[in-house]
Amino acid sequence: MAVNNPKASLENLIGSSVPDGSGVNNASPNSPTDARSRRLGNLPENAVPTNDLNFVEANWQTKQNLDWRVRLSLPNNFRNSNLMTPLLETDGLMFPYTPQIVLEHQANYNALHPTHSNYPFPAYQNSAVSSMTIIGEFLVENAQEAAYWVAAVHYLRSVTKMAYGKTSNQGSPPPVVKLNGYGDYVFNNVPVTITYFSVDLPSDVDYMQVQVGQNGTWVPTRSQINVQAQPTYSRSSVTKFSLDKFISGEYVINKKGFI
Repeated sequence: MAVNNPKASLENLIGSSVPDGSGVNNASPNSPTDARSRRLGNLPENAVPTNDLNFVEANWQTKQNLDWRVRLSLPNNFRNSNLMTPLLETDGLMFPYTPQIVLEHQANYNALHPTHSNYPFPAYQNSAVSSMTIIGEFLVENAQEAAYWVAAVHYLRSVTKMAYGKTSNQGSPPPVVKLNGYGDYVFNNVPVTITYFSVDLPSDVDYMQVQVGQNGTWVPTRSQINVQAQPTYSRSSVTKFSLDKFISGEYVINKKGFI
């Protein structure tokens, strides 16, 4: 009758050069004996690798350290508002996390259908840039971020209202602001009007109190702000539009804002 020898069976299967854990009885009480501990023993202290291989640290800054985050400018008459003081540091409403943006361009044609013809003839009418949808996530972890959330919502409430009633610049429509983001050839001083915005107040997140107002304000720790921005150009600038300059990129250099 053959004797069951696990060590001999292991050697016959994978060879005798593989450590089988023999001799662990002589190990010290603090030495790792299981497979996972032996693997972890090869990790450097605090899981921080030493620079024995002369690795070079990554540097994501550009030479000019330009800020390419998406931002809506702050009208001059908004800068004296105490509620919007947090926006002064970012020079407008800046989306703290990369937002989702949907941009649409249209070339409109009117189809002409001659009698007894199989194919219509598209007659060009006009081109247009539709309103852009900006969907941004706001996470609040401290009082400073909570005050910024309050300022952002108040900014959007204010920028969608006209100068009505007993106010300065009576009768003026909502202001035109500048949209910037992603460098020169994406959004560079694009004049827009905010036609719509929404803010969700979720029921499944915590709310943080911030000392804004006499009784304080409670801010959601996670929320989403949706903004619709319509590119808006004056008649004077449109009449001076040149497709040749647009194609060559001159309007980007001169910051005319055409997209």
